[in-house]
Amino acid sequence: MQVHVAAHRKPRQRPAIGGRARTAATLALAGAATATAFDGTGQAAPDLTPAQVKAKVNQLYQEAEMATEKYNGAKEKADAAEQRLEQLRDEAARKEDKLNTAREALGSMAAAQYRQGGLDPALSLALSDDPDEYLDHAAFAERAGDRQSAAVRRVREQLREIEQLRGAARIELTSLKSRQAELQRHRRTVTGKLDAARRLMSQLTAEERAEVTGRSATAEAPRASRGATTSRPDLQAAAPTAADAPDSRASAAVSYAYSKLGSPYVWGATGPDAFDCSGLVQAAYRSAGVELPRTTYAQIGAGRRVSRSELLPGDLVFFYSAISHVGIYIGNGQMIHAPNPSAPVRVAPLDEMPFAGATRVV
Repeated sequence: MQVHVAAHRKPRQRPAIGGRARTAATLALAGAATATAFDGTGQAAPDLTPAQVKAKVNQLYQEAEMATEKYNGAKEKADAAEQRLEQLRDEAARKEDKLNTAREALGSMAAAQYRQGGLDPALSLALSDDPDEYLDHAAFAERAGDRQSAAVRRVREQLREIEQLRGAARIELTSLKSRQAELQRHRRTVTGKLDAARRLMSQLTAEERAEVTGRSATAEAPRASRGATTSRPDLQAAAPTAADAPDSRASAAVSYAYSKLGSPYVWGATGPDAFDCSGLVQAAYRSAGVELPRTTYAQIGAGRRVSRSELLPGDLVFFYSAISHVGIYIGNGQMIHAPNPSAPVRVAPLDEMPFAGATRVV
C-alpha cells in the first residue's frame, strides 16, 4: 500500500484588477484631476498644486505601506504554513517506510501460516489495502498469537498515525490556500495605491516631482558608493561612533544601513539590493546576528521601548499611529530608512513623519 499526502499546487496569480475603480477613488480624493489625466492623455488641472499632489501622494504611500506590512505579515504566515505542510509530508513518508517494513514482516508470517494450512484473520486484515476496514475491525487482532498480535498492533498504530498526518496536512493545505488568497488581496491593494500615486506624479514636471518627493543632492548617497563608508561631509557629521551605540550589534546594524544608502525601495523586499522599510531594518540586524520579526507592528515589540529623549544609534524608530513605518536611528535627530517607491534608502530627520515610538533591540 502506498500512502500519500496530497500535493499542493500554488494558485495561479491573476493580474491586479479594479484599475477603473482605483482611478475613480483617486479622482475623488485629489479633487482636481480629470479622468483623462490619470490615463496619461491629459494635463493636471491648474488648481492641483505640487503641495496638493504631495499631500495626496504621501497619503497614498502611507496607505500602500500599511498594506505592504499586512502583505509581509501574511507572507510570513504563508511561508510558515508551507514549511509545516512539507514537514507533515516528510513525516508521513518516513512513517510509510516504517509501515511497509512492518507489513513485509507480517507478510512473512502470513506466508508461513499459509504453508501450514491457514491464514489468521488478523493477518489477513492487516495486509489489506483498505486501512479503514482494518481499523474498523481491528478487534480481530486479539485472535492472533502474542507475537502476531503485537505486530498487528504496530501496523494498526502506524496506519492511525499516517491518517492523522493526512488530516493535519489537509488542514495545513487549507490554511496555506487562505494565506495565499490574503496575499493576493494585499498585493492588489498595494499595487493600486502605488499606481494611483504614479499617475498623480506623472502630471508634474521634474522640478515639481523633486519638490513632492523631497529628494535633494544631500539626501542620499549615490548608488556607486554603496557597500563602503561614505566620505561625504553631511553623512560623516551624522555617523555614530562605536561608543554612541548601546553595543556592537547595534553599531553593526547602523553600519549596514549606511552601506545600503541609495538602494531602491521595493515593497516586500528584504535585500540585499532593494528593501521596504521593515525589510531594511530586518536585514540590518540580521547582519549583526540578531533576528527580528518581518513587520513593523511586530518589530516594535521586539525589544525594550525607549522614549525619544533616550534614543541611541541602532534604536528602531516607528511612525504613524498604525505603526506602518520604521527606520534605524543614527544620532543627531536623524535616521536611515527606506521611504517609499519615489525615493531610495536615505538619511532623513525624525520629524519627517509623525513619530509613534521607539524600541531598543539589544
